[in-house]
Amino acid sequence: MIVPSIDISDGQAVQLVGGETPAIEAGDPLPILERFGLVGEVAVVDIDAARGEGDNAEQITELCRRGRVRVGGGIRDLAAARRWLDLGAEKIVIGTAATPGLLGELPRDRVVVALDSRDGEVLTHGWRQGTGTGVLERVQQLRGLCGGFLITFVEREGRLAGTDIDRAATVIQAASPARVTIAGGITTPAEVAELDRMGADAQVGMALYGGQLTLAGSLAAMMHSDRPDGLWPTVVVDELGTALGLVYSSSESLDRALEERQGIYHSRTRGVWVKGETSGATQDLLAVDIDCDRDTLRFTVRQSEPGFCHTSDRTCWGEDYGVGRLARRLGQIALSDDSESNTRKLFDDPDLLAAKLNEEAAELGAARTTEDVIHEAADLLYFLLVRARAAGVDLDEVARELDRRERRAIRRPMTTKERLP
Repeated sequence: MIVPSIDISDGQAVQLVGGETPAIEAGDPLPILERFGLVGEVAVVDIDAARGEGDNAEQITELCRRGRVRVGGGIRDLAAARRWLDLGAEKIVIGTAATPGLLGELPRDRVVVALDSRDGEVLTHGWRQGTGTGVLERVQQLRGLCGGFLITFVEREGRLAGTDIDRAATVIQAASPARVTIAGGITTPAEVAELDRMGADAQVGMALYGGQLTLAGSLAAMMHSDRPDGLWPTVVVDELGTALGLVYSSSESLDRALEERQGIYHSRTRGVWVKGETSGATQDLLAVDIDCDRDTLRFTVRQSEPGFCHTSDRTCWGEDYGVGRLARRLGQIALSDDSESNTRKLFDDPDLLAAKLNEEAAELGAARTTEDVIHEAADLLYFLLVRARAAGVDLDEVARELDRRERRAIRRPMTTKERLP
């Protein structure tokens, strides 16, 4: 896969040549994350913290809340590592502090060890000092203690001259089964695809900012099709992962979809088409994923009414069901003026809603039989969704918060809070 990179200095996204010379000032990192995050994890590097010249913790904390982020730069001890994991980082990237002792205290699958190298030698102190240790030697020492390695070819970093595929292949083989991410000089979709074929990720910054490489072009290079027309089957799902339908994509439609952040596909008869352009049932594009075989795409979208299907149903298999459907219906009621609706009364009476939440929570806690638990859990879930909707909170936001909490490295004790007087 491609891993876009956001390097931050003094609160702004930057790109440096060789880690030293400023080349691009890209401004606020948040809009960049919203664009780059469409294709998966984004590497966020705190340049100032890495240099010991302050930090950008406030901005990066917000990025962790907004997207799937790998955090690196200045993580030198266990407290800092755990803090970023607790703040929701998908992974943390540790450089010179990556000792067996520190790595042994952290969840292996969420730690990437960064090895910066020049001509095969590991560098430290902001790429300024050699260590006399080879990259392969360091990989052999640490590969059982981490989930992956970030190998940066410093002599190629930011120079748009291409990466060293042969050296990358050697590192990938030595690191197995840990996954390797290669950085430094990656400029073309072909390089991204070749690294992907070898089982590695490509971390890219300068080429994306400068326009030499696009996200769509990188994904397309990794894909293949067994269809005569070369199209890729594309499964469309909503924010909760419910399948809405099956369509097809091409390089052109994928490029437009990522650029415009909409559901844009390729009709087998009409060419590129924008979902909802005539019906009004538009889609906001939230994410694009490629499958394990690199022959199918998944678009995650926010689908507007009346629904995805040309029949105006929510899905091409008819109306959906379950918690997602209930949450949407509650959203519709929240916007209505139906004074006879009990749900509407709950929206209009916060005290009543709070009382019902307390009542139903107590009844669920007291339930003993399977049937009673199902009944009371359904009651409580309904009131929980009303409360969330009353505050303008969508169900997928709650789901993302639960995902973030699952990634915490430090667990709070499961005890009751003291009762307030």
